Amino acid sequence: MSPNWKKIVRAKQAERTARLKTDLTPSRMKRNLNTAGGDDSGSETINTSPSSDQKYLLANAKQIVEHIKNGDNDWTSERVLIAYARQAIRAQDATNCLTEVMFAEALEEARALDREFERTRLVSQVRAAGGIPFVKTNVPQTMLAYECRNPVFGRTINPWSSKHTSGGSSGGEAALLACDGSPIGFGSDIGGSLRIPTSYCGIYAIKPGHSRASIRGSRELASGFEGVRLCMGPMGRSVDDIELACRLIFGQSTKLDIWLPPLPYKEVTIPVKLKFGYYKSDALVRASPAVQRAVQETVEALRRQGHECVEFVVPDMIEAIRIFLGLISAEKFKMMFAHLGQDPKDASLLMASVAPVLPAFLRHFVAWSVRTFLKDPIMSRLILNFRGRSVHEFVALAGARDEYCRRFVREVWEAYGFDGIICPVQAMPSVPHGYEEVITNIVVMSLIRASTHAGVLPATTALYNVVDHPIGVVPVTRVDQTKDQLTKSWEASGNQGSPFIYSQLYEGKQPYYDATAMHGIPVGVQIVGRHWEDEKVIKMMRVVDDALGERGFGPGSYSLTSTTKHD
Repeated sequence: MSPNWKKIVRAKQAERTARLKTDLTPSRMKRNLNTAGGDDSGSETINTSPSSDQKYLLANAKQIVEHIKNGDNDWTSERVLIAYARQAIRAQDATNCLTEVMFAEALEEARALDREFERTRLVSQVRAAGGIPFVKTNVPQTMLAYECRNPVFGRTINPWSSKHTSGGSSGGEAALLACDGSPIGFGSDIGGSLRIPTSYCGIYAIKPGHSRASIRGSRELASGFEGVRLCMGPMGRSVDDIELACRLIFGQSTKLDIWLPPLPYKEVTIPVKLKFGYYKSDALVRASPAVQRAVQETVEALRRQGHECVEFVVPDMIEAIRIFLGLISAEKFKMMFAHLGQDPKDASLLMASVAPVLPAFLRHFVAWSVRTFLKDPIMSRLILNFRGRSVHEFVALAGARDEYCRRFVREVWEAYGFDGIICPVQAMPSVPHGYEEVITNIVVMSLIRASTHAGVLPATTALYNVVDHPIGVVPVTRVDQTKDQLTKSWEASGNQGSPFIYSQLYEGKQPYYDATAMHGIPVGVQIVGRHWEDEKVIKMMRVVDDALGERGFGPGSYSLTSTTKHD
């Protein structure tokens, strides 16, 4: 942005407001049953009143495709789009989730698709699934944060709590889907950016292995960066949605993406009785009561269905996070920040802006202070590793990553013989808005506090980026202000992990975890599979979803009264 960035922001927001007023009136919605001759005499008026939208919003993506393919009455691409465009407007009013609005263009594409379908009943892969982009959704600035906020479009709020974030980086997409504002969407993931908002908002998603779906056309941390691989994956309101999208995108190589293996979606069979490993917390910080309950309820549901569930400990989780932080900070985020120029930077970028370029003596002083005065060797170790590196150091760290991957296979998959792993998405169900804002000017405490938010809270998601495993996310439950309070038994259970992170989350006058304030916020779990077993992960997502039964998630679960209008 130029120095007149505020003027640019106002213009961009005004453009969005104008586009939200695109004509969606019933008089425009006619299905021409005689398109070949161009005669409108055979036109059949379709019911497009807002009250008739509900049946489209309650259908998942797979059901929408079937209705359109079957030529069911009132089911056209155009009519479905109208319903979701209207709901997207409502979602925008409630959560501020939209950035680019493309209703007019999408309507023209939908009409063209309907005309083509009437003529031939044959459409391309994406169009057969009703793949018409009609909005873009909000993301954090640079997409390396999980408070979904930027200087242009502001903050997206959680659909279930106006005081909490929808997550990031794909927070706008997750909020829109949770509000039934779209049947399906896509997000990116390099440390949890797809999975965290999925859990926060109560929807479904999969982060495939790196080489299963193309990332062409998406924004990367930095072009050419391969220390931790960016992945693209679908987000939806049911397992059916996720399977449908993966069938379309897996192995669809193009001339523009020559590195993607031609490995399309494959049919797999899974055992009747599965063996799951699980953990309810990790060595970095103890998971909150609500998050632990989500894992426990999933395990109990699976056991009732005859599946075996074995608790285990992740081998050296801190080493995995050390590697993750070291790799992503190795080039000091120079390429990520290059396009910002003099633009205002969001507070969530403090750590990425400052920590990697700190003089070595100051970084060591901070680490020593944390270890000595806060008695926190975990945080001290991580601070030392969040820094710029020489080429030699980067290659050595990439080698450490590869060795950790081999160790994880030996000590988890081969040692236990698991089919999959059930684990938390994050230690917290969500976090309050502004959690990343620094409240002190003391350098040491600023760095530590920023590190807590931007780098290490996504530990249990970042772990699986380091080892590049496919992971699905399924919503399990919601925070309950009665069941999920901090109790004496919880406080006395297990290792608390990093003392500093623990104190930020659970202690003091305003801890981040507050079961009463978070009441009703969704909590999901990760379902992890081995390399190249993405399709098995989807099958296991369905097993978990069916075992948990009806619990108030999916199309139609959201009410616009669930939260208040965004600021």
